[in-house]
Parts: sequence; structure tokens; C-alpha cells
Amino acid sequence: MISDFKSKTAVLTGAGSGFGLECARIGAKLGMNLVLADVQQDALDRTAAEMRTAGATVLTLRVDVSKADQMQALADATFARFGAPHFVFNNAGVGAGGLIWENSLEDWNWVLGVNVMGVVHGVRLFTPMMLDAARADPGYQGHIVNTASMAGLLNAPNMGIYNVSKHAVVSLSETLYQDLALVTEQISASVLCPFFVPTGINQSHRNRPEELKVSGFKPTQSQLIGQAMSDKAVGSGKVSAAEVAQMVFDAIAVNQFYIYSHPKAIGSVQTRLDDVLQTRNPTDPFAHKPELGVELRRALMG
Repeated sequence: MISDFKSKTAVLTGAGSGFGLECARIGAKLGMNLVLADVQQDALDRTAAEMRTAGATVLTLRVDVSKADQMQALADATFARFGAPHFVFNNAGVGAGGLIWENSLEDWNWVLGVNVMGVVHGVRLFTPMMLDAARADPGYQGHIVNTASMAGLLNAPNMGIYNVSKHAVVSLSETLYQDLALVTEQISASVLCPFFVPTGINQSHRNRPEELKVSGFKPTQSQLIGQAMSDKAVGSGKVSAAEVAQMVFDAIAVNQFYIYSHPKAIGSVQTRLDDVLQTRNPTDPFAHKPELGVELRRALMG
């Protein structure tokens, strides 16, 4: 149980927008030291200025979380300034859609690099640092939060790379929770599985590295449809990023592992697990709204 956040240090990737920004805002209100990282410099600068105005002690670093050397620099800078952090929010993420065989190698490298390796780097670099702090101080408490998605528990069609990446984050996080329990009672972990929340992730292509863009790229019909579906679903989300950020802090306080923004969506997870347990073929994801499936199939078959 963690009840005191004041003067504790939190590392937040993807701090320039969405959940990262909202968690930083809560951290500032709680009097925390904030290490803010984002790949988008202008967004990072805006977040840092806001947090400093709110009275927080802030360290910022522009970071592409898929790059091991940049994440190492973040870890080194954090330790040099504040020592081992108490909280790590591996939050940075990007989205991509389209039929799974139509995604390019560059698509795979970009999405898996950010969504999976970004979390991998955060865990492998900060966990040993936190464990050292716990061994040195019986009063130290730490927590790692990895942002996955309901796409880490489901497999909606036409968003394969994203599903793969977020399933990996759920698996990594569950294993991290179990591994930490083997060696310490002072540090734990959670996985955040939001559904459609207005965070800006549907526009994440704005930060795609030049080397992972395809010259003369023209999106396929399925990719255009995937982008339109994402824009509509994310943009119309009724639960705000600020509300989800508060859920995250509430979960940390009581050591809750699974964090859901939309608990009602768990029904679809139950259906999937029943498919697995009963060895039946995957249930039609549009069974509750068949007109959506008809519309998507018609659009794809063009």
C-alpha cells in the first residue's frame, strides 16, 4: 500500500500528451519530482512548463523509447538528479491499423519498437535501480505501471500490429509482477488497459521517424479504414485521459494490478477466454452489432 507520494520521483514516458501528461499533472499536485520524457519536443516543453508553474521539480529529456541508448541516457539522468525513482510509467505508445499482411516491415519495426521495446527498456533499466534502493532502505516503496490496452486482452480485426504489441505488454507486465514478488515486497507493478480514450494516439503517425517511413507510401484501403475507425472511436471516447490517470494513482495506492478504463469491456475478454477454454473458433467481434461487420467487409471487398 502506497499512500504518500510527496517528494517521491516519477519517470513518465509519453509525457507530452494523453495519459503521460495527465499523470504528470496529478504528480505535480501531489508534490512529486517529475522526470518527463517524450519524442515530441514542443509537447514536452509545454508539459514541463506547466508542471514547473504548478510547483513541481522537473527534469526533461527528449527520448525515442525504442532506442536503447536514449533510454539509457534517461535512466542515467534520472539517477544523477534524483537517485532511484519510486515510480516508472512506461506509457509511450503508437497505433497503426490495417489488415495484418498489408503492414510493411517498417510498420512492424515502428510499432513494436515503441510499444514493446519502449516498455522493455523501461523495465530492464529502472527495475534494478529500484531494487537496489529497496535493499538499501527498508522504507522505500516503488511501483511500475506499463500502459497496454484492451487490445492486449482482445484481438479486434484490422489492427493486428497494435494487438500484437499490446498483448506483449500485458505478458511482460504479468511476468514482471510475478518476478518482483519473488524477490521483494517493496516494489510491485500494474498494467493499464484502456479502451477508447481521447489521448491523441490515433494521430501518433505525426512522430514516426523518417527512417521508418516508406518512400512513396500510399495507404491501402484497410489502412485508411483503420485510421478512420481509430479517429472516430478515440475521438468519441466518453472517459477522459484525466479520469484514467486518477484510476492509475488509485490503483498504485492499493497495489491493484489490472487497471481498466471501461470495466464493461471485460465481457468481450470473457468471451475470448471462453473461446480458448472451449477450443472453439474465435467469436465474431461484431456479433453484438452485425451491421458494423457487414459495413467493414463491404468496404474491404470494395
